[in-house]
Amino acid sequence: MNIILLGPPGAGKGTQAGFLVEERGMVQLSTGDMLREAKASGSEMGKRVAAIMDAGELVTDEIVIGLIREKLQTTKASGFIFDGFPRTLKQADALGELLTEMGQSLDKVIELRVNDEALVDRIVGRAEAAIAAGEKPRADDNAESLKKRLMEYYKQTSPLIGYYYAKGMYSRIDGMASMDEVKAALGAKLDS
Repeated sequence: MNIILLGPPGAGKGTQAGFLVEERGMVQLSTGDMLREAKASGSEMGKRVAAIMDAGELVTDEIVIGLIREKLQTTKASGFIFDGFPRTLKQADALGELLTEMGQSLDKVIELRVNDEALVDRIVGRAEAAIAAGEKPRADDNAESLKKRLMEYYKQTSPLIGYYYAKGMYSRIDGMASMDEVKAALGAKLDS
């Protein structure tokens, strides 16, 4: 089973993907992780990625799709969780074409729906908890940064909801529920 987890920064996608990896043997394909891994690999693709990232530019969709193709070909898994990709309709089309070409499909698109104000409180609380524990909070765990990231997320990613809804793949769960409730709801969606 191949799925996309949608939701703004801080919605809990990474946490929930971790449970799916641990309990269902799925593999999380995080665009950010794949780019960092490619950059460090020293491969031909890695050198291209490094040059683009070092110049402070955005990596093209073609490169990201190439990295995803590589992972799909070389990784054994009971399914893949796409995290941070697709973010645009063009990327959604490219992912659909790639999966079809590889004899695979996209089975579900699940959005972790959150309340923005509560999400900002959650993230600021996460940063405060890190500081209280003597840890360094994530650099972008502050209200101002999160509001900017939320705006970018909604501008870019909102069209995907309608796109996947029209294909009959979209559903959503309450991302503001407790971690265990979100985990149970996500499991129920995957098993339905």
